[in-house]
Amino acid sequence: MNSMLLFGSAIGGYLIGSISSARIITYLFSRNKKVPEETTIEIETSDKKIVTKLVSATTVSTNVGPKFGFLTYVCDVLKIFIPTILLKSQFPDYHYYLLFATTGVVGHIWPIYHNFRGGRGISAIYGGIFAVDWMGVFVGAFSGLLFGLFILRDLYLTYTAGLLFLIPWLWFRTHDIYVILYIIVVNILLNISALPESRQWYKIKKEAGWNNPAQAFQVSAMGRGIIKMAKKIGFFKNDSSATQTLNERKPQG
Repeated sequence: MNSMLLFGSAIGGYLIGSISSARIITYLFSRNKKVPEETTIEIETSDKKIVTKLVSATTVSTNVGPKFGFLTYVCDVLKIFIPTILLKSQFPDYHYYLLFATTGVVGHIWPIYHNFRGGRGISAIYGGIFAVDWMGVFVGAFSGLLFGLFILRDLYLTYTAGLLFLIPWLWFRTHDIYVILYIIVVNILLNISALPESRQWYKIKKEAGWNNPAQAFQVSAMGRGIIKMAKKIGFFKNDSSATQTLNERKPQG
């Protein structure tokens, strides 16, 4: 293994990961041009709110619009995916690509260009996973969604569950200890980055006595998109309330 390539992959991943798609898209498409210091996420049909300092696709979706939030997500995935897949194809016998993908997540969460204030890391993580094993993206996303929606009934645990499921999946697919180390590390990074928001959410959830996936999913752009899809297929029958439980149609306080 070439030490220069090793170093270059680590530094390159961090520097490219530090590029803030959220800030670029906000500058291009928002009148204010700048991401606010704090973003307040309102939980639909409730007076509860979550305040985040993260700069992410959710931030853009809230402040600029959902379509720009989605565009941000795609850009963040691609900034990690493209260099990672190139490194993998050029050096298939080495793990430079895994190092790049890992430090890319670090840069996305703690970007050097922006006083170390970035996003959660989920888009950057899935950009790396798409290059490592493209099927893992769908396994992680859908297994986490189903487990979170039907069993955990909570968005934050859905994020975690989907990535945790990838540990056995990637071992089954690759039998590569370095790939497993990569997925474990990015799981840890995601949980660290989401800690301030998750603390707020669980405090609200406990105080309100919520046990409702529809309410939990309101706190992120991805979650709100899931609720919209669920409504279209008839999963939530009452379109006027995103706070209906799976088994009851009575609005939650």
